[in-house]
Amino acid sequence: MDLKELKRLVELFEKSSISELEIDEKGTKVRLRKGGAGSAEVSAYRHITHTPPSPHQASLTQTKTEEVTAGIKHKKVVPQGDNYVIVESPMVGTFYRASSEGSAPYVKEGDVIEKGQVLCIVEAMKLMNEIESEVRGRIVSILIENAHSVEFGEPMFVIEKV
Repeated sequence: MDLKELKRLVELFEKSSISELEIDEKGTKVRLRKGGAGSAEVSAYRHITHTPPSPHQASLTQTKTEEVTAGIKHKKVVPQGDNYVIVESPMVGTFYRASSEGSAPYVKEGDVIEKGQVLCIVEAMKLMNEIESEVRGRIVSILIENAHSVEFGEPMFVIEKV
């Protein structure tokens, strides 16, 4: 769905009497919702997923994940293999690397971590949810910038098992 189609869809939606519309077309999901006084809220995103490598491929492959959120592209290189664990966000919210502004981050790239160690906080509906590691390992990559939003299932960390 291109920008012209999206603009036309919003215009038609604003003129209609329906209060909410959700469309999923070729990997692009658009949700329109009217608030009070006829205003419309628009969210559109595209998520391109990767099929895991087959057993005959090398144990370490590089996967590029491209996400488009509100017209902003982010490219991430995510290692795949038996030695790597991808920590995904368990909810939609805001990602924080530290317990408070000015505090040291829970973890940094290169840190060796223990199972159960706090990696970050995801704030959802004013609740601070500590995200803990499920494995002992080394932080290879932190994929989300501090204080940025995360989607459910979005990769946040790459951990190499130790």
